[in-house]
Amino acid sequence: MELESKILSQLIQETLYDSGKTLGTAESCTGGRVAEAIISVPGASLYFKGGVVSYTNEVKENLLGVSREVLEEQTAVCGEVARQMVVGACHALKCDYAISVTGVAGPTGGTPAIPVGTIWIGYGSVDDVRTFQISQDHGRDRNLAFATNKSLQLLLDYLREQRASAEV
Repeated sequence: MELESKILSQLIQETLYDSGKTLGTAESCTGGRVAEAIISVPGASLYFKGGVVSYTNEVKENLLGVSREVLEEQTAVCGEVARQMVVGACHALKCDYAISVTGVAGPTGGTPAIPVGTIWIGYGSVDDVRTFQISQDHGRDRNLAFATNKSLQLLLDYLREQRASAEV
């Protein structure tokens, strides 16, 4: 695991550890890398509920409740699927926050409309889901590492924002 993922996971732990809030993941192209980074920090069991690796549309639909219509009309690589994966993970895992990742890591699988390197990240809570798109191809391994680190950074920023607004 990359050092950056470990540091981000430690910072997430510092934010969630005593909060009573919980976290889950729903991953497609990253195949569990985000969950692996989170649990690399001792004590993660106090706030990390688990993760779903939803590599197929069938699992996205049946386990996470992603709309079949959205999957058929927009494909699995879109912001709306990333959003629905967050909501689905929060419900399925009964957690407060979730991270989702869906995309085309490569080296194949891209199309002119959705080229290799297109990855959508979702993060937040059932009532406040945000999405972020990555659209650069640096090769499969680097695409996956970047998506993992970026998803952790986005969640950390989100959690810090939530904490700051709660303190006001």
